[in-house]
Amino acid sequence: MGSWCRSTVLGIAIVLLGAPAAPAQTTVVGAWSGTLEIGGMELQVVFHVEPGEDGLTATMDSPDQGATGIPVSDVTVAGDSVTLAVDRIGGTYEGVLAGDSQIDGQWTQGGRSFPLTLTPADESDTAPPPRPQHPEPPYPYVADSVTFRNESAGITLAGTLTRPESEGPHPAVVLVSGSGPQDRNSEVFDHKLFHVLADHLTRQGMAVLRYDERGVGASEGRFTGATSEDFASDVAAAVRFLRARPAINSDAVGLLGMSEGGFVAPMVHTRFEAVDFLVLMAGPGVPGHEILVEQGAKMASVQGAPSAVVDSARSVQRRLMRAIRTASDSAEIAARVRPMLKAQGLPNAQIRSQIEQVTSPWFRFFVRHDPAPTLRQVNVPVLALYGSKDLQVPPEQNAGPMRTALQGGPSDDVTVRVLDGLNHLFQPAETGLPTEYTQIETTMAPEALEAVSGWIRERTP
Repeated sequence: MGSWCRSTVLGIAIVLLGAPAAPAQTTVVGAWSGTLEIGGMELQVVFHVEPGEDGLTATMDSPDQGATGIPVSDVTVAGDSVTLAVDRIGGTYEGVLAGDSQIDGQWTQGGRSFPLTLTPADESDTAPPPRPQHPEPPYPYVADSVTFRNESAGITLAGTLTRPESEGPHPAVVLVSGSGPQDRNSEVFDHKLFHVLADHLTRQGMAVLRYDERGVGASEGRFTGATSEDFASDVAAAVRFLRARPAINSDAVGLLGMSEGGFVAPMVHTRFEAVDFLVLMAGPGVPGHEILVEQGAKMASVQGAPSAVVDSARSVQRRLMRAIRTASDSAEIAARVRPMLKAQGLPNAQIRSQIEQVTSPWFRFFVRHDPAPTLRQVNVPVLALYGSKDLQVPPEQNAGPMRTALQGGPSDDVTVRVLDGLNHLFQPAETGLPTEYTQIETTMAPEALEAVSGWIRERTP
């Protein structure tokens, strides 16, 4: 979410997931851990090797990226040599056993190789840090499992509605998640972002609806093939459901959108179902293709890439975005993009995977969509928040255009703030890189939570 899971997709930023599997020797059964050093950044990888009916099987975790259970497609052992292929991400590990306590080798991906030494790992050592903000029952409020219907899509969505114990009526908020299939807690990198947000806002006197996206968890429908417009129609159904509840103040129902949700929410208000206020956290202020170009360049720069490499990455990414934006259909996108990706040295498996992503309806809509015209139509109070260390929706690129578009519209209540030291998930961060997300104990900084709840309280009876 919040983390834009789909946003670094074109191989310009380094692809950092890779995994080995195990040889046919009992010495390699178990968990193996190692660290990849790439561009001044360290990434832990963990491989879980198990015996199977037809030999050894394995999966790979990248804890720093919040990725677990990536299948290792092929395990080959010849003498002391171990070869592990991970077709899903176009990576291969080739190593040599050094006794029963070490494998020395190279991880190769995207035409580049990196040293990787694996040593036996204690499973407990690979667990993520604690999440002290995650709420635990009993809660000092009511939490109900609910369902609501999106009649236009013919699907039923399931979620959780939290509300104060008093009769109300209460102001209410629908939480709108970021990209990728999200459950009602918007759980990413072991952080339950929306559970923490809902808990905080409900303790401040608000009703909060969070739900599983279509095709996720207990909700009906298919996520694959849906666009941001489809998700907007789901949000509109959630608003109508809330307004019909007896304990809800129907004149004080708003939306809180994070990341992609930050441009879905204004779309809901202006095109599907009007609301009474908007909170946009890390919301795009410029078209999607511009965000992806800057995102890749920012991440490469923070990882220590020379300025010439960063400039080259921007140039390549712009050409890719132009090819995607101007193509008439998916077949033309594939024909244009394939030679560009080959020129970057990507293996065929990875090229196929990335072409599948960039030809999806969601991606085609995202790169073409300019949020400014919609923002200029907003006529209700708006709070837009950014983290100063956000590398995925950089505030230097988005906060100014967001402010300009909103102030150019009919709303007379517009607040745009950049919170110092926070990343894309609004955590206190050192670099802002997504590899930090899972290692940070804080799910959402208290100053971000308080900025949201305080602003809403001032504007709702």
